[in-house]
Amino acid sequence: MSVKPAKSAPERIVLEGHYVRLEPFERRHAADLFAVSTLPGGVERYRWLFSDAPTSVADMEVRIEQTNAGSDRYVAIVDKASGRALGQQGWMRIRPEHGSIEIGGVYWGLPMARTQMATEALYLFARHAFDDLGYRRFEWKCNNRNEPSKAAATRFGFTHEGVFRQDMIIKGESRDTAWFSIVDGEWPALRTEYERWLSPDNFDDAGQQKTKLALR
Repeated sequence: MSVKPAKSAPERIVLEGHYVRLEPFERRHAADLFAVSTLPGGVERYRWLFSDAPTSVADMEVRIEQTNAGSDRYVAIVDKASGRALGQQGWMRIRPEHGSIEIGGVYWGLPMARTQMATEALYLFARHAFDDLGYRRFEWKCNNRNEPSKAAATRFGFTHEGVFRQDMIIKGESRDTAWFSIVDGEWPALRTEYERWLSPDNFDDAGQQKTKLALR
């Protein structure tokens, strides 16, 4: 059976949700992203990323420019209520010829972590990949010792596929990489549950969920 490739790599466009707006990575996001990294616990959230926490706004500006010069395509995650960038995530392993793409480099600052903002940021990437660009496979990878990331992947509906042993050396340490994916045949049912859970009707005035996300 003939299989079609995806339409293209993601372009630098804005993806709009109820709670967040995903904007192409720009220097103007640097001050917000540096500020969120300096909140209590913010530095620790870089533990499993390829880079350490930024040391200044200027450092963050340089990182944004370097990232935009590479093959990955990052976005800033902007809280629509405050207008501030609270995190970042990127398109990685972009292979439209195979219909496969990864969400990676995820830094969800503490103000958005474990909230509807984080879930919607993931959902907007998945929806754009599957529905707009025609990808067949949406990947999530992490250090196999990163238990919170593995738990998040499962919560978001990804299937664990296995572990690549001694896959990388990151920050001087050997990394075994855990692989997860969602494929296009699974997406319609997952999309329906994401949209149900993300509906403003599912949250009270304090922003607390009325029902849980049930993807697995």
